[in-house]
Amino acid sequence: MMLSRTKPAVGPGSSATTAKVDKKKKQMPKLEDFLSDRDYTGAITVLEFNRNSGKSNEENDMWIAYCAFHLGDYKRAMEEYERLTKRDGCHPDNWVNLGCCYFLLGMYDESDKATQKVEDKAPNSHLQNRLLFHLSHKFNDEKRLMGYHQNLQDVVEDQLSLASIHYLRSHYQEAIDIYKRILLDNREYLALNVYVALCYYKLDYYDVSQEVLAVYLQQHTDSAVALNLKACNHFRLYNGKAAEAELKSLQDMASPSFIFAQDLVKHNLVVFRNGEGALQILPPLIDVIPEARLNLVIYYLKQDDVNEAYNLIKDLEPTTPQEYILKGVVNASLGQEQGSREHLKIAQQYFQLVGGSASECDTIPGRQCMAACFFLLKQFEDVLIYFNSIKSYFYNDDTFNFNYAQAKSAVGNYKEGEEVFLLIQSEKIKSDYTYLSWLARCYIMNRKARLAWELYLKMETSGESFSLLQLIANDCYKMGQFYYAAKAFDVLERLDPNPEYWEGKRGACVGVFQLIIAGHEPR
Repeated sequence: MMLSRTKPAVGPGSSATTAKVDKKKKQMPKLEDFLSDRDYTGAITVLEFNRNSGKSNEENDMWIAYCAFHLGDYKRAMEEYERLTKRDGCHPDNWVNLGCCYFLLGMYDESDKATQKVEDKAPNSHLQNRLLFHLSHKFNDEKRLMGYHQNLQDVVEDQLSLASIHYLRSHYQEAIDIYKRILLDNREYLALNVYVALCYYKLDYYDVSQEVLAVYLQQHTDSAVALNLKACNHFRLYNGKAAEAELKSLQDMASPSFIFAQDLVKHNLVVFRNGEGALQILPPLIDVIPEARLNLVIYYLKQDDVNEAYNLIKDLEPTTPQEYILKGVVNASLGQEQGSREHLKIAQQYFQLVGGSASECDTIPGRQCMAACFFLLKQFEDVLIYFNSIKSYFYNDDTFNFNYAQAKSAVGNYKEGEEVFLLIQSEKIKSDYTYLSWLARCYIMNRKARLAWELYLKMETSGESFSLLQLIANDCYKMGQFYYAAKAFDVLERLDPNPEYWEGKRGACVGVFQLIIAGHEPR
């Protein structure tokens, strides 16, 4: 094989020689080429080469800060702009750009101070006005917000800023209207489809969100934000596994140096995996990702750690329906656990606020809130009005069926109450005393006292089993099912020699004899 070689290793026909010729033809890549291609990693590599080669100047440093900012490395950009602002004759734009870095790092006071420093040195720029507009929203300063709102002009950047404020204030339809108006005149602004899709997601139109998002993903298949939103839509439409599969494609594409949206991906994976890894990942993300606190509260509630959930949410001032609902759920759980009427009243007020609001009254969560409000007020006829309107969405939901069955039973509809109780599959709910006591009552009221007695026999001896025994004894006696009333009173008397139990047993035994004589019970 070696003897048959015809191509020289070195010389005119070698590949090495060809490579040298090609290399000569290639030119050093220019900064402008990288910037036009939005290749900020390549651009920053050239700029750092210039800096390390002693060719650096103020313009070079400003471009490094610019590229770091657009790579999502806001901390690096902040450090670069801080150095630039310390130089004599600093350009006013550097202060505004530094303010933008502070803003995206959550350093709102520092951002405000940096941006205000420009006012004395140069007239307000559009970027400065937009930044101060957003800062006013962060500070909840309505008067100041409206002042900067009036300075906004009918240009794309200002209108996008206005749309984002609408989004942050949960005015999703207003934001959609602005985005669609801009898209009509600027079809090439494909990224706006992601913003529109996000608004539809917030409005619970997950199918519509997917359709709009697909327009962008056809052109940009590796977008971290778009793929993450697609995964969230899959989570709502299907399940956590389908959502996780979408995020896996994003993780596979990302390089080790890719840090943009990584916190968001980690957070969402916890949600998609039903809380797996919550205690490791969510605490550092609190107040970084708004939903991190809420999802950690939900995790604690699922673990029955109501006190931790309460400590985490007690100082949160709710601004969105989700926050109001979660505060209501935590207060209701704490009120029931501690027997606190104050917490139950707070929960009822939160539920009523959401369920009665114009934006939420016709949504499923809004109707659930009104049902919860009336449930706490023990107005079960009203509870059923709301539950009946949404029950088709929760046929296999154990928690919904548990509450629905209690409401049915509380208004005396024991037959349907029993049917709904028996739909529940959760072992945790089925071992709960509330479930057992209500189901036992339904059995007795439906003249199935033997099944109620069997519920007691399956229980271990405890305070709860004693309470269930009392319920069976009294309800069976009241319903004329004297045989099981006698059995229950007999056990109660042996456990606690109270004269009332003896009286109950004697009366039940007489009742059994009467039924036998009347031919209603076998001899």
